Amino acid sequence: MEEKLIIKKLREDCRNEIYTNKGINPIFQLNPKSKILIIGQAPGERVEETGILFNDKSGENLVKWLGISEDVLHSEDFSIIPMDFYYPGKGKSGDKAPRSFIAKEYHPLLLNELKDIKLTILIGAYAQKFYLKDKFKKNLTETVKSYKEFLPEYFPIAHPSPLNNRWIAKNPFFKEEVLPELKKIVKNLR
Repeated sequence: MEEKLIIKKLREDCRNEIYTNKGINPIFQLNPKSKILIIGQAPGERVEETGILFNDKSGENLVKWLGISEDVLHSEDFSIIPMDFYYPGKGKSGDKAPRSFIAKEYHPLLLNELKDIKLTILIGAYAQKFYLKDKFKKNLTETVKSYKEFLPEYFPIAHPSPLNNRWIAKNPFFKEEVLPELKKIVKNLR
């Protein structure tokens, strides 16, 4: 199903009515020629306003982690499919969880359009639990530490949100081992 039809279906889905009525479009980046797919959590408020994924502090960190520029992130080299295509709103301790039906029902339609993906970067526990299923370790930290087990198909990483700076400081392996390997793989695939 081509992208325009998927967007039409999303707009017509009654579960997205609150967004459609406000004129908010589903947010994802689909590039059929891309070799790298990023599956993240859900757009934040700023991303929802601009319609550009990772157009925020998380995006600034992500491009550094990948060893690329913002222009490259939004080029045909990458596709980006969040676990929810709309901002789910604020929760008690951060944003609300992505709505599960989006990944279950709409990801397969988008993935069907991506024939050349060589690497899927799974950002955060929501994406990792959904795609790794029973291979997800006891928590995100253990899953990210075990990233080599999931290669070459998947590469699990922490969310690049500045809210995760404490996690990154407590887990030096992430900067010392994981990010250099991620940069190397991304460079080789581009």
